[in-house]
Amino acid sequence: MATTSPVHPVDEVPPVRQLAAFGLQHVLAMYAGAVAVPLIVGGAMKLSAADLAYLITADLLVCGIATLIQCVGFWRFGVRLPIMQGCTFAAVSPMVLIGTTGGGLPAIYGSVIVAGLAIVLLAPVFGRLLRFFPPLVTGTVILIIGISLLPVAGNWVAGGAGAEDFGKPRNIALAAFVLAVVLGVQRFAPVFLSRIAVLIGIVVGLAVAVPFGFTDFGGVKEADWVGISTPFHFGAPTFEASAIISMLVVALVTMTETTGDLIAVGEMTDRKVEPRSLSDGLRADGLSTVLGGVFNTFPYTAYAQNVGLVGMTRVRSRWVVAAAGGILVLLGLLPKLGAVVAAVPAPVLGGAGLVMFGTVAASGLRTLAQVDFRGNDNLTVVAVSVAMGVLPVGVPTIYEGFPDWFRTVMNSGISAGCLTAIVLNLLYNHLPGRRRSDSDAGGLPGGGVEEGVEKSREQAV
Repeated sequence: MATTSPVHPVDEVPPVRQLAAFGLQHVLAMYAGAVAVPLIVGGAMKLSAADLAYLITADLLVCGIATLIQCVGFWRFGVRLPIMQGCTFAAVSPMVLIGTTGGGLPAIYGSVIVAGLAIVLLAPVFGRLLRFFPPLVTGTVILIIGISLLPVAGNWVAGGAGAEDFGKPRNIALAAFVLAVVLGVQRFAPVFLSRIAVLIGIVVGLAVAVPFGFTDFGGVKEADWVGISTPFHFGAPTFEASAIISMLVVALVTMTETTGDLIAVGEMTDRKVEPRSLSDGLRADGLSTVLGGVFNTFPYTAYAQNVGLVGMTRVRSRWVVAAAGGILVLLGLLPKLGAVVAAVPAPVLGGAGLVMFGTVAASGLRTLAQVDFRGNDNLTVVAVSVAMGVLPVGVPTIYEGFPDWFRTVMNSGISAGCLTAIVLNLLYNHLPGRRRSDSDAGGLPGGGVEEGVEKSREQAV
């Protein structure tokens, strides 16, 4: 009699109650980042409050749809891993420039649509580059992702960037309290509760924050009950060459970032990302970005915030994140629900973010533990890559004097560190010139230069 193969943890469907709790936890982890992009771009363009609210609800709706495409998937779209999708910060500066120099939102959306189509077309090419991401590179990239996210959590802890009470002791105390609750629940609570430690920490933190005046729910009363985003609400898209070129550079950056995030989640869930699945994931990014241009929002990418949550909770089901996508769709259609989530104060998110983002960095260290650092230059690869990745995080204005395209690439610590790691790994481990052992190569499969090195070794013997 044939036996049924066990279901992989990624494909398991938890009970509905757990789906809702785990999914809400993912939404809370990424909400602040998701709404930040429309707020920044809309604010720079001096849009009205009504238009800003429209941008946010449109963003949440497409975030949810994009997440469902990525997690559930159809045909060759979607990596089918627990990946949350959100607006990429790499596109903020170019979009502000496009929007404020005469092109407006129609020029932004035209360039976004073209960039999305380009990602769909380039996805197979990136899929074939997966062999250039051995543990030496992936571990370094995951480590950089975690480190580059920590300042985001730090800003939340202090009260949120630009807040009047930024850095006040009460903000830091609230964040420390939430952090203590998260750690306490994870350490001492039953297994199910420990897996929603972040959600519990945020709920308890919110309960404490309200009576102490950290937030109020006044915005909930003002929000509409129903809001539906219609295509091209701000006018038909226009296609300007300069805008398109800058957004194509952003597309390459987001593809690099998404590749790192997909590989990180593949490592955490024990379902390795293969060239085909990487292409499918990037193709989903491109489709979501096209939808963003049509439905009045922006380019989409995998959200590293939620990579940390997967690692911390050890809940690997993609259906949990699909449930989060469903919640985002509801938030996009029901602005009142979105206003409730928006009422969570920044320090509460910061306390939880410290754990989540630190978990991403720790996962990178775990991957690097597989790499042999004896008698080779792998330590140099990691050292310089991390330095290049952290540089724009620690000194955000370091590349101010460079052209826009250069800043778009290098101001993202993730893309800067990832590109550096790839180049240095090729330079030290795969260009001919010195004999290398298999372990020195950082785990890159054989072929091409590697075969030539192997022949040289045999001849030497």
